[in-house]
Amino acid sequence: MPLLFDMPLEELHAYQGINPRPHDFDTFWHESLNEMQSMDPDIEIIPAEFQTDFARCSHLYFTGTGGARVHARLLQPQSNSNPHPAVLMFHGYSGSAGDWLDKLGYVAMGYTVAALDCRGQGGLSEDAGQAPGWTLRGHIVRGLDGTPEQLMFRHIFLDTAMLARVVMDMPDVNENRVGATGGSQGGALTLACASLEPRIKKAAPVFPFLCDYKRVWQMDQAKDAYAELQEYFRKFDPLHKREEEVFTRLGYIDIQHLAPRIGAEVYMGVGLMDTVCPPSTQFAAYNKITTKKSLEIYPDFGHEALPGHSDRIFQFLSDL
Repeated sequence: MPLLFDMPLEELHAYQGINPRPHDFDTFWHESLNEMQSMDPDIEIIPAEFQTDFARCSHLYFTGTGGARVHARLLQPQSNSNPHPAVLMFHGYSGSAGDWLDKLGYVAMGYTVAALDCRGQGGLSEDAGQAPGWTLRGHIVRGLDGTPEQLMFRHIFLDTAMLARVVMDMPDVNENRVGATGGSQGGALTLACASLEPRIKKAAPVFPFLCDYKRVWQMDQAKDAYAELQEYFRKFDPLHKREEEVFTRLGYIDIQHLAPRIGAEVYMGVGLMDTVCPPSTQFAAYNKITTKKSLEIYPDFGHEALPGHSDRIFQFLSDL
């Protein structure tokens, strides 16, 4: 095994994270879910130009918190109108739901697939704004100078739960046979979705982002996807007088604190040379999952494609 830049493996398996957990964390998410569940999603489904003889492809729109119109790519099997499984897909930071092609394997099995476009990123979802402070870039720190309810990732996490609700309410979907998957930001959203929607049966995150922010800072890894942490301090708190306050506020959107809520079976992939989302931050979340779980460890790999892992996720989710 190569020399690790993070903790030894035995320490990773025991690591519990260092980012503060807000004292009202459970109340915050209980009230956030109540807000989301009280909303009319105002669903709109528009046929897409891309179609196949076995998949009906559509653009799905719904209204999320703050009034944003949120988009997802929806693929439904042409020949399976009986209640069947569904898979929710979540993309990496700044990206989009992507092409139709990589979703067709699940549709060929008779599954419905819904792939979210995160609001304000590379797809068709709307960023409704309403957050004070810095908006030049950086969804992690978006809303950090407002109330916790204005944190951008609070809205995005709730979008994952709303998407699950919309799909589970479809008459041809079995609400008890729904899985979720994604890598990096998509891995974080997979875990967020499973924590906020208890009916998710299986979750397959890959090197999840948005975990244990203070550990990222401690390791001097506030760069690449986490660069906005350093930039925020440099611009707005150069002496770090508010450091504890900032990391505690980020604790509301720290996946490790949502992980104990997960009721799904979890299958996760991690590369031990990941300098974008350090392994210890990922283990902080994984170690707090209390349901059936398993982990694939790639000792020589970083934040990149993990050979064979997509195939194993497909097999994992083919038994929903």
